[in-house]
Amino acid sequence: MKISARNILKGKVTEIVKGATTSHVRIDIDGGAIVTASITNEAVADLLLEKGKQAYAVIKASDVMVGID
Repeated sequence: MKISARNILKGKVTEIVKGATTSHVRIDIDGGAIVTASITNEAVADLLLEKGKQAYAVIKASDVMVGID
């Protein structure tokens, strides 16, 4: 599969927190950095996601916000 996104981060699923319709999937992308994605419960099932499985965080955004304290 080819996709247009250039920000593809390989990692391992560390946690899946299921809600009524969506799940929060946490992926450790190495060095302790965690990316969290909100995806449908159906997508979790379709991808056969489970803790410890390799997965990719694919980020496609037109804006990046920066903040300070």
